Amino acid sequence: MQSKYRFNRLEFAGSLGDLGTLLPLALGLILINGLSPNGVFLSVGLFFIFSGIYFGVTVPVQPMKVIGAYSIATAMTASQITASGYLIALVLLIIGASGAMTVIGKYIPTSVVRGVQLSTGSLLMVQGIKFMLGTSKLQIIRQAAEPYLSLGSIGPLPIGIMIGTLGGILTLLLIENKKLPAGLFVVLGGLALGLIFGTREGFDRLRLGVHFPNFLPFGWPTKADFTFALFALVLPQIPMTLGNAVIAYADLSTDYFGESSKKVTYKASCISMALANFLSSTIGGMPICHGAGGLAAHYRFGARTAGSNLMIGIIFVALAVFLGSDSLSVIYLLPLSVLGILLLFAGSQLALAIRNYVGHESSRRLYSGYRRCLGIKSGKAERLTLIEQGLIRCYLLLGEWSV
Repeated sequence: MQSKYRFNRLEFAGSLGDLGTLLPLALGLILINGLSPNGVFLSVGLFFIFSGIYFGVTVPVQPMKVIGAYSIATAMTASQITASGYLIALVLLIIGASGAMTVIGKYIPTSVVRGVQLSTGSLLMVQGIKFMLGTSKLQIIRQAAEPYLSLGSIGPLPIGIMIGTLGGILTLLLIENKKLPAGLFVVLGGLALGLIFGTREGFDRLRLGVHFPNFLPFGWPTKADFTFALFALVLPQIPMTLGNAVIAYADLSTDYFGESSKKVTYKASCISMALANFLSSTIGGMPICHGAGGLAAHYRFGARTAGSNLMIGIIFVALAVFLGSDSLSVIYLLPLSVLGILLLFAGSQLALAIRNYVGHESSRRLYSGYRRCLGIKSGKAERLTLIEQGLIRCYLLLGEWSV
């Protein structure tokens, strides 16, 4: 019988696999919207730990992308983001506890689930390339491809492209290596680059201590905050959460872990996210969720048990408790192009979930839906490649809300 927890190089490498999704949005919400670093990292760490213990398999923890990206793009207040966290927690709790999500899930065809996985995977790959090129919204806001590296280029070549290219090749060579896991190599290599060439912003202020989170650091949101958050953030986020963070995630967990993931149900996923967001909003954190892309990232880089959750969860809790707001100085060491490498390989792993559906009748029904959405009456859409179909799905699902 497979052990519920393993603590080895592969599990540790896999635990780091989704940092490319988690850290950019977290940094944006902290630096631009004023969320509490202590609240963000503590809630993420606790969610990793307790979800791993309860579900007994690798469980991803991610920012809610629609809320996070739109909040950063429009510089929303921390109170409005807090309000959105409470509201979506309430929605998820009602949908999950009432059993409505289980009923909804029964009527969602597997082809649609595969389409969500393909589209999300394509989006992650595109976003990974943006981090390497220095064209993501976070890098544009900071007006630098690698804002925390003192070295901008080597000769005519931007440093981000060089790190991304060399790191990508090495990751490809090491992706199946169990002695030197690719995820561990990439992240530790990135941290080494940050120590050597980084600006070391805030290192002079680093002091170990014990930092507890503040209760409602931004106060209780006003009625106006709740109203605005409902229409601007929560309603657009719900379809993405139900499609990717509940249905597609639970389906992928079953694919990866089989009987071991029997606790990963639609109902349990909704309730776990609801509880996490009640906590996160109360201590100044960001709205968080599960996600098929996050699970694919952890799995691609070696995570196979809940041990990976405990390891990454303890790291985030330690950063929050012992460094508090100064924990950002440690996060800054990791170049954004390294996060791009993680995203690129995680996206490819998730997109491959469609491979068993190529040529399947249900996939043709899904792609005919693309034609209707795009207003195409001819049969030309049938000849779209899988990548093109995935990108169409990305556009329809998320538009320009990626960060």
